[in-house]
Amino acid sequence: AHRIMCIVYLIAFLFSLTSEQCSSKLMEDSSQSFMERMHTGKTSFIYFGNHVNPTIKLFMEQLEMSADALQDYGISVVKVNCSKDAIANYCTGEKLMTKAYLFRGSEVLRSFDIDTVFDVNAIVSHVLFSVLFNEVRYVHTPAELLRVESAAKQNSDIVVGHIPVLGLPEHRALMEAAFVYGTKYQFVQTSGTLVLKHMGVVDLSSSQARLWFLHCKGVSRRSDPCPSTPMRKPLNTINIHTFLQLMEAPLTESVLDPSEVDVVHLHLGVPVLYLFSQPQTQHLDRATAQTLGLQLRGEVGLVLIHRDSPNVKTSLKYNAAYRLPQEDVKYFTLNSAEGVVKLFKEELLQEQKLENEEEDEEHWSDLDILDDEVSESVYRDRDLMLDLESVIELTSDTFQITVTQDDITVVLFYFKWDAVCMAFIQSYIEVADALEGMNGVKLAAVNCGEWTDICSDQNVTSFPTVLIYRPMAAAQLYRGMLGTKSLHRFILLSLGSSPYILSSSAEVMSFMEGDLYSKHMYLTPVRVLGLFSSTHDMGVTSFEEAARLLRGESILGLFAHKEMIHVWTSEVEGLSVNLPALLVSRGPGVPYEVYSLPSSSPTDLVSLIKQVELDRFPELTVENLPWYLELGKPLLLLFIGKEDSTESTKALAEIKQPLSSGQLDSFLPCWIHLGRTPVGRSILEKYLGFVPPLPVLVMSQLKTGEEVFLFPPERPLMAKNILQWIHDVENGQEQPAGLIPDGKWGPPVPFFDFLAIMDQEAPTYAVQRAPKMKTGGREDHRENKHVTPNQKQTPHPSSNPQAPRQHSEL
Repeated sequence: AHRIMCIVYLIAFLFSLTSEQCSSKLMEDSSQSFMERMHTGKTSFIYFGNHVNPTIKLFMEQLEMSADALQDYGISVVKVNCSKDAIANYCTGEKLMTKAYLFRGSEVLRSFDIDTVFDVNAIVSHVLFSVLFNEVRYVHTPAELLRVESAAKQNSDIVVGHIPVLGLPEHRALMEAAFVYGTKYQFVQTSGTLVLKHMGVVDLSSSQARLWFLHCKGVSRRSDPCPSTPMRKPLNTINIHTFLQLMEAPLTESVLDPSEVDVVHLHLGVPVLYLFSQPQTQHLDRATAQTLGLQLRGEVGLVLIHRDSPNVKTSLKYNAAYRLPQEDVKYFTLNSAEGVVKLFKEELLQEQKLENEEEDEEHWSDLDILDDEVSESVYRDRDLMLDLESVIELTSDTFQITVTQDDITVVLFYFKWDAVCMAFIQSYIEVADALEGMNGVKLAAVNCGEWTDICSDQNVTSFPTVLIYRPMAAAQLYRGMLGTKSLHRFILLSLGSSPYILSSSAEVMSFMEGDLYSKHMYLTPVRVLGLFSSTHDMGVTSFEEAARLLRGESILGLFAHKEMIHVWTSEVEGLSVNLPALLVSRGPGVPYEVYSLPSSSPTDLVSLIKQVELDRFPELTVENLPWYLELGKPLLLLFIGKEDSTESTKALAEIKQPLSSGQLDSFLPCWIHLGRTPVGRSILEKYLGFVPPLPVLVMSQLKTGEEVFLFPPERPLMAKNILQWIHDVENGQEQPAGLIPDGKWGPPVPFFDFLAIMDQEAPTYAVQRAPKMKTGGREDHRENKHVTPNQKQTPHPSSNPQAPRQHSEL
């Protein structure tokens, strides 16, 4: 269900696209502000550089991201431009540009090579580990861990994390958990195999990060070992939080029926076991429940229900029940404690694990290309050698010569260690193979990890980036999808002129629906013609610049001759044009569309041209959806299963009737083919709560609210019925069949609000963690960041410094 929700939100919430800009929290200090910072006593992570070496750019991007994350912990991230402010001891010497420093006040807690703090996870994990150096114990041997256990017995429980490689996301997750739960538990970190063997790990060659909870607080005898519970899920922030929540509540008691009991385990997605207690055997039942709670700890929540309450109405023939995540309560008769453990360990938990694995597989197959999937696929194919024979690999010596030789040179800028780049390279090679032998076209690539000077000179800041070079012209950025088909189409369209300069009525007809049209008909059926009185019109220059910007995306023509235009338009039945104008052709036999062409800038013309190119009755896809949503019209959306079925063909034709007469101009009539766009089924189910027989017509995105209206399935899907239904909806005579979910995302439950948890668990935590002589950083941070569970979270930082802010990891 969660997977489907994510996919539905990905597409459905594009219907209310918004753009919120996150302001950077990275500060820049001058000499004066640096000295003032040294006297505040607060913690700061500072990088000193002169901002001239392009190899540092990637580190600066990660540094900026870490500023947002470390702000949650009262730690400022600062850069100092040594070319402007030469600060003694830090802006000189060979260590400049290669070191970053962690200060508390004027005291340097630690310095880091930037190779160590290579990305945001490494920065956050190393900085927090340094700040928590006295609280998080680092052990190398089992003997050192046993000494920590001995000191913790009867005092506190221990959280042990094995982090094979420091600076990775697992290390960051452990440090963030230590910051939040550090006053409740003793945190221990290790990276050696000796401790792994001591904890019972058999495969010591595994590089997997691990976590254990040592129950030392309840151990009274020094000679007794601390029982341990391993965390069996991947080590990340949410899983650690869930695991620690389970450790705190192994047994809950209630006086309600299982279906009425609300426990933390249900919110955490953990199975729950319910045991019924009789008044006469209450002591024995509680002991049994406690035993089972310890055996199933970390995997199953346990609730003891007292039957002496009148609220418990479960039949006496059952003495136990269980509830799996997202399922109803199931009752059974408990014969022995061993039987319950076997039921969960060998059957229910294994089934749930298999279901989760299958769901993960479906998740990857349904989603479009995302970072995690790309990383996984690149890792899976890491041994496959890429054939780069059809792609020229450029260097500093060959770049300028190569990009000026041919009519078109396409250049891919990439990093070998970036998963998205490596996944796209395969598509890029396929395009190069398809175009091999074509005159005037050459595909090349630049490895920005080796040739940083080229990428810097070309102002390439994101990867992968594709630029198209032509002699004596500025480079053009490819803005399409990172796939073989899209890039191949773009390059082929780029081979033609933009715009085509037409000088006669015959050339216009050839461009609109003749030989010139047929040349690129398989790429796009739409042609846009700019009509002007003469080449000296003020709008011609803007149109030519807009055509240049749209080269590879659209096919545009320019006809600037007033007398010829009047002669030609008089020969076309029903065509009347007031110059300047845009004329749109959607293919032979389709009436031309005429749009007035106001005087505007090239960028405004680009938007206008992209808008007039849109189909009046489009098939919605993931690729074209944003363009149609920009129209801001309510959607009249037809879902069909098979385009060639009689019902689907008839439904499409019935909607086209009122569309052609202008009766649907206030709507955006469109359709989704569930075979080509499978996620449409999930959207339809989310809209209505079920999937009715197809085809089905719905209306959504009304200005009056978030209602979704369903065309009555008992009425024939005919033009007159559709118009009557629309009239009834607008007059409030139809009841909505569903609601579009609220697009604002927040934490699923308040338990994931780590900053609120920190204050709830220990209100003076921030003060406790800082030494008395170095207070200030966390106190100020906590006052501004306190969030109660009832406060509404916002997904982006607020402009108000006092507003609550969501944790960046979540």
